[in-house]
Amino acid sequence: MQFNLIGFSQDTGFRVFAFEGAAAGRIRTEYTVRADLDLIRKYGIRVQELPLLCRRLLERAGEGEQECTATFTEEEMRLHALNCAAARNAAIHKRKSPRTPPTHPTGSNWRAPQFTGKSPWRGFGPPMNTSSTAGRPAK
Repeated sequence: MQFNLIGFSQDTGFRVFAFEGAAAGRIRTEYTVRADLDLIRKYGIRVQELPLLCRRLLERAGEGEQECTATFTEEEMRLHALNCAAARNAAIHKRKSPRTPPTHPTGSNWRAPQFTGKSPWRGFGPPMNTSSTAGRPAK
């Protein structure tokens, strides 16, 4: 059986979802599922999740279920909250651990050592005049 959400209404602290169940023989039956809004807050269930959770409740009940009205019970909410917490914990443990910084300076294996002495090229080429009279004509 396939269930399609028709709509919902508010009824004294409950959200009532209306579904239409379509059997293989094209027979359509209307179903309603009630969910207590105080309990969803207690178990941290978001209101946006309720339509899918109620549809799953109807699907679990199966085609043999003749009852057209159901309630999303506290026990089912508690189980859903436990499953969500387990999934969050599994996701946290699945994450990669942070990378440790390298113990030696990055790139030290391929870089040339730092220059600390005289240039091997010093003394080649024309002499450089560094005196204060450079650039003046001689007398």
